[in-house]
Amino acid sequence: MDNAILQQLLALAGPYLDGLKITLEILVITTILALILSVPLALARLSASAWLRWPAAVYSGAMRGTPLLAQLFVIYYGLPQIDLIRHTVLWSIFSSSFYCAILAFTLNMAAYLGEVVRGGILAVPHGEVEAAKAFGMRPSTRLRRIVLPRAFRLVLPALSSEVVIQLKATALASVITLIDLTGVARRLMARSYSTDPLLIAGAIYIVLTFGIAMLFTSLERKLNPQRR
Repeated sequence: MDNAILQQLLALAGPYLDGLKITLEILVITTILALILSVPLALARLSASAWLRWPAAVYSGAMRGTPLLAQLFVIYYGLPQIDLIRHTVLWSIFSSSFYCAILAFTLNMAAYLGEVVRGGILAVPHGEVEAAKAFGMRPSTRLRRIVLPRAFRLVLPALSSEVVIQLKATALASVITLIDLTGVARRLMARSYSTDPLLIAGAIYIVLTFGIAMLFTSLERKLNPQRR
């Protein structure tokens, strides 16, 4: 291929690659953090203590019951107006659109994953838990070695769907000045007065969705060989 043509292709693809990098960073970071937060949230929802159960239920209901866009606006535009935040180390977080996006997407996704993990824990066969008790495992050991690994395998299909939903939700990051994949498409559309950039971005999202689906299908086959 001629070097001039190659350079032109790279110049055209450059903005999309930059936007894709930000999209993938948001997706990966928020998914990992949300998955970590979802475990204590699910355990709190299943706790016999009302002091743990009710706050977790309120948080889950509030995050799932309000639009993600509203949460993003509150975190990025609302919280920085509080003097206590503006004059503390928290300002370094809330003054950054990237960190605000990470915080908003993580808190929102954690609420959904908390319910997914809770359902997975409840779906763990009772006989496996009773067998662990018969071996004299402590509750914490049962949770770490039996319940959570089994629940994770059970919720893989639902987890795959949540990651795909999170991928599409990252497009909202462009409304708080982040130039992600959607942000790049919007800028190019404004310059060219054409919908082609949006179609290209849509095609990239489709490819990413298929990639995520294939990744989780492979993981499910590996962890649940009986379902092949």
